[in-house]
Amino acid sequence: MENLRLPSPAALKACRLSAPKGARSFSSALTALALAWLAATPGLSLPPSPGLTAPDSSAPEPGPQQLVADLAARLFAVLERDRAAIRRDPNAVVPRMDELLAPHFDTDYTARLVLGAHWRTATTEYRQRFASALYRALLQTYAGAVSEWTPDRFKLLPLNSDAAALQVTVRTQVMRAGGSLVPVDYRLHKTAEAWKVFDVIVDGVSYVRIHHDDVDSDVSQKGLELAIVRLEKLGEVAGPHAASVSPDPIRAR
Repeated sequence: MENLRLPSPAALKACRLSAPKGARSFSSALTALALAWLAATPGLSLPPSPGLTAPDSSAPEPGPQQLVADLAARLFAVLERDRAAIRRDPNAVVPRMDELLAPHFDTDYTARLVLGAHWRTATTEYRQRFASALYRALLQTYAGAVSEWTPDRFKLLPLNSDAAALQVTVRTQVMRAGGSLVPVDYRLHKTAEAWKVFDVIVDGVSYVRIHHDDVDSDVSQKGLELAIVRLEKLGEVAGPHAASVSPDPIRAR
């Protein structure tokens, strides 16, 4: 079985926007986000998917648990179909990830949470640039890791929330190659259109919280423009296999 690559909680905590270029990745987000797609129906196996078929627009919007399972099935179908091409160039997975995730990830809400008080003073242009840069950095950082994921190491746990709740946590477990399990939780909220992902918590570490703290410090000391530029550079495609550079993965112990 292939060795699964997944950033560790320590790497997630170490990821900071103030790091030198290329030294540390804008990381845990997208372990997290991509894992939201990868979480399967209960059990560690995911049944084959018919492919990247758009959901029936006439059907009711899926709940948060079903949304995660549907995205998982569609992503695994794409990875299986295009695995050879993606392994040759991990950047090739970026547009595929974007196509799947974009409709179900609340970029503005996540950016607002990360920026915190700085959101209120930012211009509309800065808000849009920050939200876009944050999202693109997540995709680019995790493209290489996603290209190697397989469905048999993910387990979607039963949803434990009030049926009327407007914000829920979908809990999953990720199996290391050695057999130990890492908790990965996805926070979703109900928007006017549908349920959307806005935060991921890997082994107790929240992506929104850790980057809120980093950005707050960075913007206070150096300004929002610099924080955005660094994110934009992280989101650039630097060439073949550039996307595969990420923090140390969780490995078997």
